[in-house]
Amino acid sequence: MVKVKVYVTLKEGVLDPQGKAVEQALDAKGFNGVSDMRVGKYMEFNLDANMATENQIEEMCEQLLANPVIEDYRYETEEVVSS
Repeated sequence: MVKVKVYVTLKEGVLDPQGKAVEQALDAKGFNGVSDMRVGKYMEFNLDANMATENQIEEMCEQLLANPVIEDYRYETEEVVSS
């Protein structure tokens, strides 16, 4: 079994209204100095080791987990050690 962690963010240059709203809310609460806030998605799941190939994970990201037109993604994998 392999644990997969996927991080998805909007591409540079794509407007991020949610990030802007969070940035403004932080400023309103007195947390000054925050700029260029970007909000993304984080997904974590276990995958059968037989399916956990780089190509398979990239296909999952490209076809469903991210929108490659406006989003970038990266992922990490680690072997799950059962006790």
